[in-house]
Amino acid sequence: MTRSLQAVAYRRPSVLESAAGGRRLALETSAGLTPVGAEAHPRFFAGFLTAPQIAAAGLLAVADVAVARYYQRQLPASLDPVVTGNGDRLRFESFSGCGGVYARLDVLEGGLDGGAVGHGTTNVDVNNPLRDALSRLGGDDPLHLRVGPEELAVTTLDGPVVEKKVPLPDRWLRGFAEAQVVAAGFDLRAELPAAEAVRFLRALPRGSGRGGSGGPLWVVPAGRGLRPTTRAVSGAVCLPGPDRLVALQRVLRHATALRVYGPAVAAGGTVAAMASAWEVVLPGMRLTLTLSPDVSRGFSGEGGVLEALATDEAAADAELLSVLLAWEPRVDVADLAAASGLTVERVRAALVRLGTSGRVGYDTAEAAYFHRELPYDASRVERHNPRLRSARALVAAGAVALDGATGTVTAEDGHIHRVRDEAGVLTCSCLWWAKYRGGRGPCKHALAVRMARRGTVAELIGTGIDGGAR
Repeated sequence: MTRSLQAVAYRRPSVLESAAGGRRLALETSAGLTPVGAEAHPRFFAGFLTAPQIAAAGLLAVADVAVARYYQRQLPASLDPVVTGNGDRLRFESFSGCGGVYARLDVLEGGLDGGAVGHGTTNVDVNNPLRDALSRLGGDDPLHLRVGPEELAVTTLDGPVVEKKVPLPDRWLRGFAEAQVVAAGFDLRAELPAAEAVRFLRALPRGSGRGGSGGPLWVVPAGRGLRPTTRAVSGAVCLPGPDRLVALQRVLRHATALRVYGPAVAAGGTVAAMASAWEVVLPGMRLTLTLSPDVSRGFSGEGGVLEALATDEAAADAELLSVLLAWEPRVDVADLAAASGLTVERVRAALVRLGTSGRVGYDTAEAAYFHRELPYDASRVERHNPRLRSARALVAAGAVALDGATGTVTAEDGHIHRVRDEAGVLTCSCLWWAKYRGGRGPCKHALAVRMARRGTVAELIGTGIDGGAR
């Protein structure tokens, strides 16, 4: 696995401290991007939390995921959560070290009081002493929240006094990109009231972190709750690795509802495990965990971004849309299409492309993208995607031959693979396709055929000839 070291520097450690009239939670920021460009320590908010205990529990849940590995647990992980100011809300995000769980706490307008929310994205320091202090937070005393440094701290300190260097694996970066693509295909499948939500989550089996031989667990709406099933019946939602929802326990006593999201499941037949999202609704906030299809299978291998990465058209469209995003908390696809002059389909493909560099996320509760700029070099997602690299190498080597709807690819080992277009889906004779049947994105041979076909069309258009290839 390719890794680099991510240096995260703070002016001082984040603290929870006593202050006049209550307590103060000071969250320190690292370098990040804002509407005016890069800032060493941006400031996004200074005001009060309307539900201090709930916000503390939600932040701890996000931090729990950031330091967790739900697969191969003996290898600890640690990466400070990401915070985004979207003008009307604060979003705290993290990803598990194993790459299979994405967590986000949305502190909405109703959860904040007395201060304007800025715009931008950066890391936020959540250290062990702060975690201990937040876990002991009690009572109803006012809690002042500051996200970013005080002006005095900036002018009196020379350079950072806290610096962390943590591994930043490419698999983790690709997972952040894939998770938003997967979530964009979800719909709301069930909503449970508070009592049913608590009952269901507390009854989930434990100790299944490495999966079992009995296949994935599914749940289906039943009355006001959910009931487990071993089959993927119509309307069911997959719950892969139930103990990966353990971080939700932090906020259960404050929950007002539980919402469950997943892709459509048709009745009958064998259905492979699927990803799903689990959202606890809180007063003025939402805490969402998105789970990969299997405990041992991180989001990085899902392949949902490959089609968008393989086309130069999406790259150009993404550059155009990037200047229109404006740190919006809710990106409307139709509005972007109207503003850019692109079709809705091209806007969606461009948003997928932007997601691969961390520039947009997806909010299942609002069924909409949102703008953020992750504070690391996520362009490595494209450069270090093995299937994409292999497909480009095959095209460059002249290994692809096109014949109408069929393509023939001569692999590096000399084997010949036939790629066919079946109702817009490229199938392949290779072992990858036989194993996954498109469930983890296209294989390198199908990607190579898609690239070659697009290249042929572009060449014909450039000469004024319509080759008819689509």
